[in-house]
Amino acid sequence: MTDRDPKTDLRTYLRDARDALLWKLDGLSEYDVRRPMTPTGTNLLGLVKHVAGAEALYFGAAYGRPFEGPPLWITGDAEPNADLWARSDETREDIVGLYRRACAHADETIAALPLDAVGRIPGGGELTLHHSLTHMIAETQRHAGHADIVRELIDGAVGQRPRGLNTPDRDASWWDAHRERVERAARDAGQGLSGGSRLPGQDT
Repeated sequence: MTDRDPKTDLRTYLRDARDALLWKLDGLSEYDVRRPMTPTGTNLLGLVKHVAGAEALYFGAAYGRPFEGPPLWITGDAEPNADLWARSDETREDIVGLYRRACAHADETIAALPLDAVGRIPGGGELTLHHSLTHMIAETQRHAGHADIVRELIDGAVGQRPRGLNTPDRDASWWDAHRERVERAARDAGQGLSGGSRLPGQDT
């Protein structure tokens, strides 16, 4: 096994996470990339807008390299969830372009600094570039996971990459049977844990 540069590994995982998030928008209408799919309003384009701001914060402002990004509610610079949805006057191209520019700006910071370089989150504490990279990998993958579920709810598309690759290659009937098996197991377990009490949707 060859020795690998830790920064190279971290950059690879971050880029994979970015790609996994962005492809979830492919082939969808303007409405579908914006539509809220959960009670708290989770939507695909808003997720991209949010991580654009996070890239700008953790690799730009934190290291004295400001980038023009959307204000983040978490830093107190915007109303709650302002960076998690797209206004009607913000186009998909605007937000995806913003994200790509924020990522390119971040990559310049990553290339220029050693992993032990110290930055400071505005209004927060100090952190190293290693910490910034670790945080953004976790942040981006977390929201890519949200996007996985949102996209599946919209049109059934699944997988880490456009052709799936990490999901079984089966037809709709197989997935219907699989879902029913999971549902049946959940109900059986629920009955056992609840001492036989009825589950939601069960007949009296």
